[in-house]
This record gives sequence, structure tokens and C-alpha cells, in this order.
Amino acid sequence: MRIPIAIALVVFALASPASAQERLRSGGELIFLVPSEPPSYDGHREGTFGVVHPLAPHYNTLLRIDPTDRTGTRVVPDLAESWTISPDGLVYMLRLRQGDVKASYDKIAFPSANVVSMRKGAYTAIEVVETPDPQTVVFRLKWPQASFLTNLASPYNWIFKADILARDVRWYETNVMGTGPFKFVEHVKGSHWVGRKNPDYWDKSRPYLDGYRALFISSSSAQVAAIRGERAHVQFRSFSPADRDALLAALGPKIAVQESPWGCGQLVTMNHERKPFDDKRVRRALTLALDRWEASKSLSRIAVVKEVGGIQVPGTPWATPPAELEKLAGYGRDIKAARTEARRLLREAGVPEGFAFTFKNRGIPQPYEPIAIWLIDQWKQIGLNVRMETIEASAHVSHLRRGDFEVASDAQCGFVVEPDFDIQKFQSVGISDNNYSRYKDPVLDDLYVKQSRAVDPEERKRYLRAFEKRLLDDEVHYLFTLQWHRIVAHSAKMRGWTITPSHFLNQQLDSVWLAE
Repeated sequence: MRIPIAIALVVFALASPASAQERLRSGGELIFLVPSEPPSYDGHREGTFGVVHPLAPHYNTLLRIDPTDRTGTRVVPDLAESWTISPDGLVYMLRLRQGDVKASYDKIAFPSANVVSMRKGAYTAIEVVETPDPQTVVFRLKWPQASFLTNLASPYNWIFKADILARDVRWYETNVMGTGPFKFVEHVKGSHWVGRKNPDYWDKSRPYLDGYRALFISSSSAQVAAIRGERAHVQFRSFSPADRDALLAALGPKIAVQESPWGCGQLVTMNHERKPFDDKRVRRALTLALDRWEASKSLSRIAVVKEVGGIQVPGTPWATPPAELEKLAGYGRDIKAARTEARRLLREAGVPEGFAFTFKNRGIPQPYEPIAIWLIDQWKQIGLNVRMETIEASAHVSHLRRGDFEVASDAQCGFVVEPDFDIQKFQSVGISDNNYSRYKDPVLDDLYVKQSRAVDPEERKRYLRAFEKRLLDDEVHYLFTLQWHRIVAHSAKMRGWTITPSHFLNQQLDSVWLAE
């Protein structure tokens, strides 16, 4: 029911792979860098790599994306070892290795009033979750959903212990206990996270590592210094083009670099509950001010961004072709005309010349800092005076959740290239827990449901185009700036890890090993 998506992977100056004579080696501690700490320990609640990278090795998901698949789209077993789908696409039955998954999925799809579920909007098709016996889970759907099997492979949907959830549904926000390949040892805030090999892991052949250590370092220069000094093996998110080049120059064959298109769009969220951003003329002016095409040329040389895109990763089957994209507000090639129109809209909305507001930016250098500097310069061109306030990365989401901002940085990063996941964020607040612009738009909600249920690819594309036009042009609820581009430079000693277009995938670390 899904279309396979082929995404080109670029491997840049990749060190020689393991030779046929080189044996897989067990032991050792993988040391990796994480630019952001977890806001909480609950993957169901959060949407940041700052949770996935240090915590994913402690957990299993029901299914997973094949860690050897460079497209990041092929679903394989994890805690579930097999599955069947009814002919009408309404019943999914999965056989389990172990664990009660119903409690976890009830928490994700049907959260209680005091629980945040970041992805509940992607599970509106579920009618009920059943467990006819301890080794089986059944999902009964209200309607067929093309993406449902992939949905069960979300790297955030960790399986929690049912008895713990029954006692305290929020226990996992501050505690760690899972069935994954590594056991939790300690988290020292501002310093590190440590995991050790789980001797009771269900796959007795894994993991290969004795353990891992995640070092929390937000500074890009400090990250590069740690890799260059061989004090760490890898930073799994991305390095900038300049950082990549510096590491290659310093380490030569000791460094390997993998590159890929990146399923992340850099966003601007505008608080619809704050004036004048409740006026779509003002929001439209903000997007018209942006010269995205010129920014693609200049910013791609210094930041981990590249393509001009809409709601889908450019170059993939669901993406809007550039000629159509140019018809949307802020995507035209005539920036002078666009900015003239932006100034007219601001005057019409009663916004004075020199109007000042604060842009709250996430405190991660790449790509948030260069994008924010560019945005402020672009908005200056239409007479706006914008001040940047940088918020520590783990605290930034709290500002967004409580609406404590006027305009702020945001991002939409999918764990796989699939419209249901890439656009579920933009449903009305109340349906989506991470719609930080805080609007209600039943038209968008209806279009989301229609595209999700459309089995025919061409029909689905039509709904996606309509969704994109309303989101980015008619109402300008959000701004997309540029698509990210992923560059992972790592020690050539690290083996068994494959880059994908998602920095959330392949982080259980069960297949990773260290060469001599």
C-alpha cells in the first residue's frame, strides 16, 4: 500500500570498508556526541534527537526501519517477529517475541488528559488495540491507512512495561527501563549518559559493544575538536560542510564521511494567539520577504541546509515539483516584487515601519544559528526590526508548548519519508500536540484525513498539494525555509552503522561495532 521511495545516498571520502578477512569484533565502548539533552525520558512525549540518541539503545519498538537500508523506508521486525494484514487493510495482527505492547500503544494513541503524546495525530485510524494472547497484538482500524505498518516502526514508540504504566503513566518521563540491547547506568546532566550491554537481551548475538557513552556538547567547535582529538567516535546528527572538510584534512583515512538528503525542514512558527501574528496578512508578509533560492546557494556552503522545499523532501515522489512550488507565497523568483507586496500587506494590517518583535531560536548551532541570522536580515528588508533570543535546546520546546513566544524557530523532522508523519504536526492544535503555531483549521484536518486514506498515489498527491497550499500560501500557518542536508563524519573504527535521511533512525546501536 506504500510506494517505495528511493533516495540517493552520497558517501563522501568514505574510508575503506572492512575487508573480507576482517572479523566482526565484540567489545569496546562507543563514545558519541549529542548537541542537546533530553527534555524528558519519555519517547512518546518528545520529538527531539536529544531523547532518541542517548535513550533509544535502552528500548525496542514493535517494528523498526532496517538499519542497513540507506533509504530509511524498509520495515523489519523488532519486538514483533512477524505480522499479517487483513485483505481489507483494517486488521493488523503481530506476533511478539515478548512484552505487553497494548499499554504503550494505548498511551500513544489514546493518551489521558494529563499525558502528552507527540504522535497521537498519526494514529487517528486506530479504533482499538487488542491482545488476544500474551504473544499477539491486534490493531483494528476505522479505515485503511497506507502508512500504518511504517507507523508501527516509529523510533519513538518504545515499548514500556505495562505494570509500571498502570501504576504511574508518567513514570517514564523521569525513569528508564526497557527491553533494549543496553541497560541504563547513569545520566549526569550537562555531562554524559552511560549505557552498558544488556546480558538478558532477547537477541543473544547482540549487541557487539560492551557499552556506550553519550557526551552532551552543544558547541560545534567543541564537537569537532572531540572527533579530531579522537576522544569521541561520532556525532550522529550532522556536521557542517566546513566541519567535514576540517576533519578530513586533520585525520585523513582515520575519518569516514557519509552524506544523505535529510528529512528535516527548517520552520518558523508564528504564534496565532499573539498580535499581529493572528493576522494572515502579516504572516504572508514574513514569508514573502524570504529569498529562499538565493539562500539555498549561500547557506548550503556554511550550514546543514540545501534544497528549497515545501512539506515533503525535495526529489522524493510526494514532493511538489519546483515549477509548482514557485506559485506559492515566498517561493517566487522575483524577490523585489515579493518584498513590495510584503510591505503593502504590513501597511494594510496596520503594522508600522520598524515594528519590533523577538525571534526565539533553539540553542543548537546547526542549522538554527545561520538560519536565524538570515531570517532577521530578510525581515529587515521589509522594515521589521527583529531581535534574536537564543533558548537552550531542551528548554526551547517548553517555550513553544506553553505559547511563550511571538515568532520562533521550529523544525519538522520525519523518521521516514512518508506524508502522514511529515505533515501530522500541522493539524489543528488539540489533534496535534506539536502544532506550536496554535491554530485550529478544520480544512487542513479534513485534507490530512483524505490524503492518509487515499490508496491511489495520484489522488493522494492532489490532497497533499491542496494541504500544502493552504498551510503555506492561503493561511501561512507556518513557514518552511530550507531543507536540511545530513553530513555524518565518524571515526573509521566505527562499523555497522548506515546513514539514512533521518537522524532518528538506526540509533539502537545493536549492530554497531568497533574495529581495532
